[in-house]
Amino acid sequence: MERTLKTLAKEAKIRMKRGFWKECEAELRTKKTQAKEQGINENKLERYFAEKVSTRIKGEAPDEFYLKVRDMLLKEGEVSDAIGRLTDKAYYDTLTYSEKQRYTLELSEKYLRALERFKREYEFEWKNAPRN
Repeated sequence: MERTLKTLAKEAKIRMKRGFWKECEAELRTKKTQAKEQGINENKLERYFAEKVSTRIKGEAPDEFYLKVRDMLLKEGEVSDAIGRLTDKAYYDTLTYSEKQRYTLELSEKYLRALERFKREYEFEWKNAPRN
């Protein structure tokens, strides 16, 4: 569904009425205090937080690949065979040699982006999450 300017304006108005920005400001203040206590760069936190809020506003669906990588990292940490674990074996078996090379390279790049995202999120989210 394409969002028109009118729709975007309505959504913004609703966010303002419901106190979305006040909640964001309060959450940012709390996170900055936590970051300061833990010696985390506040500017990095602000950039991460802005990206997180922007994603919420856009209403983007969670990235399934990223969720798979995140679960793997939380359960087992960084593993030497991550690309092998993330490979779609059935699809991979249908590819030619050069297509397999391209697929593996693209998967590696995607994994590295997901790993960087995880590290950013872990620094600001998972570290401060209550443990069960």
